[in-house]
Amino acid sequence: MRFNEKELVSLSRQPSEMAAELGMRGPKKGDVVKKRLVKLVVNFLFYFRTDEEEPIGALLLEQCRVEREDRQSFSIAFLDEAERKYLFECDSEEQCREWVDSIMKASYEFMRKNLIFYRTEIHRLTGKDPLEQYGISDETRFQVNNGLRLMPRDTSSL
Repeated sequence: MRFNEKELVSLSRQPSEMAAELGMRGPKKGDVVKKRLVKLVVNFLFYFRTDEEEPIGALLLEQCRVEREDRQSFSIAFLDEAERKYLFECDSEEQCREWVDSIMKASYEFMRKNLIFYRTEIHRLTGKDPLEQYGISDETRFQVNNGLRLMPRDTSSL
């Protein structure tokens, strides 16, 4: 995937959902754990040298798996390259749990599934499609994939 470097740097300076100095080991054989400032901004995980303002890298948190490795560490592996793991070491078990939870909720796919779930629930409770007022109710990306498609409203009696 291609990214505009200036836009990524600009995004990395936006307010973050989480930020902390964590131990980080890259996916290459022989990589060692180094202290990095790690920032979660939308669905990107930026990492910085602790004394620099520009990120040295970014992970797009899509199509990835986040797993606890032990009480104070977690890893991120991408589905298309499962053998390449990024390892993160936290200061406490609670901090580790917070990072894992936040990263799992950061992906577009997670947000999309939540939107579909709440859209379906609102439709079930009210009989109205909450996206209809925005003119996006028929967009494919907001449709339920498991056969529970929202039924179009009958407007013949209006």
